[in-house]
Amino acid sequence: MFFVDTMELEGLGNRSYLAGGRHTAVAVDPPRDIDRVLAAAARRGVRISHVVETHLHNDYVTGGPELARLTGAAYLVPAGAHVSYARVPVADGDVAEVDAGLALRAVATPGHTPHHTSYVLEDGGRPVAAFTGGSLLIGTVGRPDLVEPRLTERLARAQHASAHRLAAELPDETPVLPTHGFGSFCSSAQAAGDATTIGEEKAANAALTTDVDSFVTRLLAGLDDVPAYYTHMGPANAAGPAPVDLTPPPVADAEEIAARLAAGEWVVDLRSRIAFAAGHVAGSFNFEADGKVATYLAWMIPWGKPVTLLAETPEQLAAAQRELVRVGIDRPGAAATGAPDRWVPEGDRPASFPRSTFAGLAERGTDGVVVLDVRRASERAAGHIEGSVHIPVHQLHQRIGEVPAGTVWVHCAGGMRAAIAASLLDAAGRDVVAVDDGFAAAAGAGLTVVTG
Repeated sequence: MFFVDTMELEGLGNRSYLAGGRHTAVAVDPPRDIDRVLAAAARRGVRISHVVETHLHNDYVTGGPELARLTGAAYLVPAGAHVSYARVPVADGDVAEVDAGLALRAVATPGHTPHHTSYVLEDGGRPVAAFTGGSLLIGTVGRPDLVEPRLTERLARAQHASAHRLAAELPDETPVLPTHGFGSFCSSAQAAGDATTIGEEKAANAALTTDVDSFVTRLLAGLDDVPAYYTHMGPANAAGPAPVDLTPPPVADAEEIAARLAAGEWVVDLRSRIAFAAGHVAGSFNFEADGKVATYLAWMIPWGKPVTLLAETPEQLAAAQRELVRVGIDRPGAAATGAPDRWVPEGDRPASFPRSTFAGLAERGTDGVVVLDVRRASERAAGHIEGSVHIPVHQLHQRIGEVPAGTVWVHCAGGMRAAIAASLLDAAGRDVVAVDDGFAAAAGAGLTVVTG
């Protein structure tokens, strides 16, 4: 008897796993907020005997060292990963006994990183699950360009070989359980579904259906932007992250919020883009709690700059704190909950800006306004509004002076990134209209969409 529990990290687009038997279990690629893993083990009534990492992560801070310390578990890390803390170095073929008849076998699968290691869970010697980390994903593989540019092509070729090794050594019915691929920028493409097996990947994954040269060419051509905060994740994971503090931050009143803005700190409003546009603290930025707040805030904020969080409810604030510690933004300087009329000094009124749709833009016409596209270059290449200006949202705070004069109609693919951009422009004193609409509606609204 064995079990595998999946823990979704939706904001970052990753998964972590707890797998085990009747008495003991192993945690695979745990998040930094390890209370979720401990709660899962408690529900199962098992002791965590092993904590394993498939690789040193580039997109989040691990909870592995702290989870191993608290549980007394053996901490298994690939031998090739250079870390500054005690761990059990894992080499290809090493086997760890998890529970009676249940074992975990290490399989070297370089590609996402040079030291990447997958783990095969075996029940009575029979493979029952493969934890593939950033190696073989659902319909794709982990990107090979996050370590060192000179290694990228070599690692891409290694990804192809590693995928073929897993496919050759494991039965077709073996479930493939990756860490990346569900929205994480560590994936070379979005996962093609929610679950898969070795057999399904043999039929559909380009790493297993194309020759190595064709695969590498296509893989390298499709690589997208790398979030800036990734630079800090590897070193944090190699050094051994500190425990997290998820207690509520100090409460800020209107005067303190104004003082923090005046000092150049970031004040981040977590409410919906609809609520933010209708009324907000002038100078604050809108990163929706229901969006990819950790990814985009960590990508855009100058690293180490203090942040104050404004939330509708304590629950919204707590959820955002949890997401942010996963990417190394540990403690907000202050926070407030409620509504903007409580966050502005007495006598002041909240700021606002209009929202619209692509139909609204078409009705207004593009003459005399700036149409700003804040999607990534790969998205824009597939189609963009004729005459629009392009600055990806993650570059806008550094390039805001490049936005031409005039009222700015800002759009993305669905509305969330346009809201971030609109808040940055509004804070800079620009007249802005946030296009809260899917880009697929642009052509149908009568706007001229061109490619290239």
